[in-house]
Amino acid sequence: MTLSSFYADLHVHIGRTIHNNPVKISASNNLTISNIFHYVREKKGLDLVGVIDTHVPEVQEEIDLLLEKGECVELEEGGVSNGSVTMLLGSEIELYDENCSGPIHVLCFMPTLRKMKSFSDWYSHFVKNRTLSSQRMYIDAVELQKKVKELNGLFIPAHVFTPFKSLYGKGVQKSLTEVFDSKLIDGIELGLSSDTSMADTIHELEPFAFLTNSDAHSLEKIGREYQELRLKAPTFLDLEKALKEEQGRTIKANYGMNPRLGKYYTTICRGCHSRINYSDHCPECGSKKVIKGVSERIQEVSQHHKPSNRTRPPYIHQVPLEYIPGLGPKTLEQLRNVLFHDMYIIHQATEEELIQHSNKQIADHIIQLRNGKLDINPGGGGTYGRVIVSSNKK
Repeated sequence: MTLSSFYADLHVHIGRTIHNNPVKISASNNLTISNIFHYVREKKGLDLVGVIDTHVPEVQEEIDLLLEKGECVELEEGGVSNGSVTMLLGSEIELYDENCSGPIHVLCFMPTLRKMKSFSDWYSHFVKNRTLSSQRMYIDAVELQKKVKELNGLFIPAHVFTPFKSLYGKGVQKSLTEVFDSKLIDGIELGLSSDTSMADTIHELEPFAFLTNSDAHSLEKIGREYQELRLKAPTFLDLEKALKEEQGRTIKANYGMNPRLGKYYTTICRGCHSRINYSDHCPECGSKKVIKGVSERIQEVSQHHKPSNRTRPPYIHQVPLEYIPGLGPKTLEQLRNVLFHDMYIIHQATEEELIQHSNKQIADHIIQLRNGKLDINPGGGGTYGRVIVSSNKK
């Protein structure tokens, strides 16, 4: 049996349906099933994409149409393929039960369109409007987990440290067991403001594979975080095996933004925008409008005195190409046209190729990106961090 590497981003939203109706209100209108298929392969170079609004009937209608026209096929081991990219069928839900301290976003993936339709019909009884993304669901969390498992699906808490609408953000006080049955969790999505070294200080997370996904609200944001998977084929079943580390399938590496680039990494006062150590008020201006940073929240729930026993895949800090100083949209598009796609540019392109099709400064920045040597001014309070230009790093 031959196993190969595949790149996967498992959290991408839909902006509009085939009938031009909104799904994710804050997402770009050009985030459609057809556009995602094209962009993921031609521009980003990914093999697997998780579309997490496929519970919406009009999104299912577009998938059905692609299947009827023969432009896509359902794979026997789960997922919908156009021959180049496999789309996994998911749904993001905003869960709020009586045990939650605040709303929690979770990802639920189904192996087939038929099972996603069945899940959607069940889900529609617990939400106000299933035609939209990330609807609040008032249901016992474990009941939702059991329904996902009844349909042979995967259950993954999303962006678990984000200050708003996440497991450790406000969802629980200390432990995921306050809300969830840990045996019914298949993986943990870290989110943009954390990485493996930060999450591994929380020892109840030790049994779970860590996922790094984009939570893309536009085509360009797809692949800003992703993972390299070792699989036989890019299918739902092989992903499930990789999460469980079965039959040689595994997550080979996580590629994520440096957490300091995340917009919630540090604690920020919304009153005066000062970066502060967390307290219930700002020592600079006295405001109580303080957004706790992910780094501070992880310290609250971590157990530093117990080392993790799990060997994790490497977490490789990267900067999305659109963040590279001096690399504008026209130059990026030129690089993609001659150097295939982002995965090639980031992982394989030689310095000579990069210089030939951009310039020496941009090439140096991309090599620094590849080697994790770009300096970062940290983000917080809803504002992303930024890359600091350095001319003497190689």
